[in-house]
Amino acid sequence: MIALTTKRLDCSLITESDWPFFLALQQHPQVMRYVADNRSEHEIRETFNSRLLPWEPGAAHWLCLVVRDKQNIPLGVTGYIHHEADCAEVGFLFAPQAQGKGYGTESLRAVCDYAFSQGGVRRLTATVTVGNIASRHTLEKMGFKLEGELRESYLLSGKWHNDWLFGLLSHEYDNSPTSG
Repeated sequence: MIALTTKRLDCSLITESDWPFFLALQQHPQVMRYVADNRSEHEIRETFNSRLLPWEPGAAHWLCLVVRDKQNIPLGVTGYIHHEADCAEVGFLFAPQAQGKGYGTESLRAVCDYAFSQGGVRRLTATVTVGNIASRHTLEKMGFKLEGELRESYLLSGKWHNDWLFGLLSHEYDNSPTSG
């Protein structure tokens, strides 16, 4: 079982008992502003169910970890999905009360450490809707490089948005505790 631990956080595989928290995240307008349009509870449940499947490195579905503080309070979700055997895309969402406190960076560091050391990943990517400055800064703190911008790549709220593309190679990654 995958469990990642940091100084302030515990990141563990999502379970059925995490459904209320996952639903609340996915229905929160501020959290989803740059991620997705409003979806029905049924559609969100399908997404949730796909993340409950057993996961191992190289799996074709998301490694979804619930990020909790040391008091076991859920703060967000993070993880990655393989697009190729040695290339994966990272993602993260945090509840409004957990934003701006460094939890995204801290949990992303744990995910990068795992992906590069045990997950067989050579390259991590991330796609961020242009305007999502907080996510961009989190990625850049971890050493992700802006590799390009896809114009009118993502339809959100009836409007086309550009996407920033980020990448991080394993040999570029600085996993020292003081980096980021």
